[in-house]
Amino acid sequence: MKIFESMEIAGSALTAHRLWMDTVSSNLANINTTRTLAGGPYKRKVPVFAEMLDKTVGGYEDIGGVRVFEVAEDQTPPRLAYQPEHPDANEDGYVAFPNVSLVREMTDMLVASRAYEANLAVADSAKTMWTGALEIIRG
Repeated sequence: MKIFESMEIAGSALTAHRLWMDTVSSNLANINTTRTLAGGPYKRKVPVFAEMLDKTVGGYEDIGGVRVFEVAEDQTPPRLAYQPEHPDANEDGYVAFPNVSLVREMTDMLVASRAYEANLAVADSAKTMWTGALEIIRG
């Protein structure tokens, strides 16, 4: 096992969860966006995580970090609301709003935040362990 492998793994998770928070932030910012460059309402973005395997050390092939495989669009249909006075209303008076749920985004934000804090604690513990080891070596 490499000396700073736990720090690298925790670092990859910190990067992934920061991107998840960025995605949640983007979704919340566009919760009422009815027009996009692609046409139609904003579509919720979801990060897809993938495991990073470290195959360089024998016996520890499953140890690795996490990476963001892609940021996919949620394909659930848009939320329709009856607002005939809205400029984007269709001929029946319905407006297609983004498929972003405030409750779901807040839940995702809490999960990403807690995972970020947990990985920060891992990095801090690893740093403390290595600092202690260095103190032992110094005598």
